[in-house]
Amino acid sequence: MDDIVNEPAVAYEKRRYTVQEYLEMEKVSQEKHEYFEGEIFPLHRPDVTSMSGAGMNHNFIFTQLFTEIANKLKGSKCMPFGSDMRMNIPENSLFTYPDISIYCNEMKHMEEDEDTVLLPTVIIEILSPSTREYDRGHKFKLYREIPSLKEYIMIDSTAISVEAFHINENQNWELNEYKNIDESLNFFSLGFNVELKDIYQHVII
Repeated sequence: MDDIVNEPAVAYEKRRYTVQEYLEMEKVSQEKHEYFEGEIFPLHRPDVTSMSGAGMNHNFIFTQLFTEIANKLKGSKCMPFGSDMRMNIPENSLFTYPDISIYCNEMKHMEEDEDTVLLPTVIIEILSPSTREYDRGHKFKLYREIPSLKEYIMIDSTAISVEAFHINENQNWELNEYKNIDESLNFFSLGFNVELKDIYQHVII
């Protein structure tokens, strides 16, 4: 087990793992990993403790957006969480850690693991050069299988650019793009807006 934790990227490539094995390894691992169809992958994120570049931008965006959302949801039945919250999609087996996830139904967790939650209403990912294509493509495809999901929002950390998908009245995913700092990001399912200038405050583009 110690070898697996110390060298996760190497050891995790050796064979397929059960969900229980993955969960046990995550409990003792110093870094987060995704699980999909028996395989375990390092969770690639910019270093948010870095004092420059995409890592610092990521940190600014997360802090400012999470604060805005938490304030607007105060007193409601919805709760926001950061990237320490592990989420599972039983429909396709994915375990992952969204940058921000919002749960508006009664909090539900896996029977096998109380630290893993199910059925988010909104998922927000902060894009970096290393994660942009994955978050826009395969990951969004997996997220669309979540029956409770109403919105998926991607915020670029290297440009003023937000791609916000929501379920419209015809039950189809509809895209709204925001590229002007004077615009407001509309959270359709939650009933409020957040100014882009507040999201990107202090961010160096």
